[in-house]
Amino acid sequence: MEHIEKSIEVEAPLDKVYNQWTQFEDFPEFMEGVEEVKQLDEKHLHWVAEIGGKKKEWDAEIYEQVPDQKVAWRSTTGARNAGIVEFRPKDQNHTQVTLKMDYEPEGATEKIGDALGIVSRRVEGDLERFREFIQSRKSETGGWRGEIHGDATQS
Repeated sequence: MEHIEKSIEVEAPLDKVYNQWTQFEDFPEFMEGVEEVKQLDEKHLHWVAEIGGKKKEWDAEIYEQVPDQKVAWRSTTGARNAGIVEFRPKDQNHTQVTLKMDYEPEGATEKIGDALGIVSRRVEGDLERFREFIQSRKSETGGWRGEIHGDATQS
């Protein structure tokens, strides 16, 4: 498994940044190559993306989610990946977003792309586009404030 860790400061309050991140179906608006994210229920997502010139689909499970703190996931089918996004207030109007992700490159094209740092640059670009996405809006497009701890979900 390969590992990426990237952080970015967003000029917006913590709750607004967190709320926007929980709107998974908006991810194609700022994530390069992501064609669709469908939220199946509070804990499960279906992803469609183009990676290394190939269309890939996979399912992911959110196994930990704490409002204004973190969202952690792992794939359950398809491309192997897992990670956590953490949110920390810098001050009243600035939020630090840190993405830590582990993934398994598949095939020669993805392995070469990984060696060239393409995935790392893509994640960095996604975070920058997320910052622009949230900072350009007066309010977030929605938000889910429930908690997930393993098999337990609390709304």
